Amino acid sequence: MRIKSSWFKAGKEHTPEELAGALSFVIYRIADNALKNTRKAKFEIAVGPQYFAFLTEFLLFQIQVADRIAYRLFSLEERNSFTSELAHRVAATHAENESRLIGGDIAECKRRFIDRLNQRADEYADFTYEGKGGDFSFMRYLAFCMEQVMDDKDSWWIIDPMMSIEAPEAVEMLEKTFSNLLETAPRPARRRTGTSGD
Repeated sequence: MRIKSSWFKAGKEHTPEELAGALSFVIYRIADNALKNTRKAKFEIAVGPQYFAFLTEFLLFQIQVADRIAYRLFSLEERNSFTSELAHRVAATHAENESRLIGGDIAECKRRFIDRLNQRADEYADFTYEGKGGDFSFMRYLAFCMEQVMDDKDSWWIIDPMMSIEAPEAVEMLEKTFSNLLETAPRPARRRTGTSGD
């Protein structure tokens, strides 16, 4: 999956809130891609509540990853501003999509997402995230959460693809995107490959 992870105008530092806004879009694309990959792998995820439950868990996992990266890079105040903005941006997008596709009040959908995020934040707090990746338990907890989302026939089988494919790929993309968004040096100009009309 290709993701645009650089600013249109380079050479400027961005606030934690601006970084959160840019990353929220990427996080949603990664979650959507993980869902598509899981369905392609013949796991049944019904359109409706199960579809959004899958997206919710994957989004919550990524917010935890982004918060751990922010812990490594930002001051406490900056980290709090970043994570709060990221959570609200992702929650707003998710609530709008859920309300539009399966109904329900947008504000209530957002409130449910934030409530679940707070619950998961407490649970993921038990696991470490060192270097540029979560430990085994961090990935395993996402798989555990996904077990609860899947039907009985798929619940056991979802563990391996989550731990060995989807979670590590999401972490890698988030680390790379975060690094690119923090880059302030101007990018080299692209070389033109087309021919002129002379």
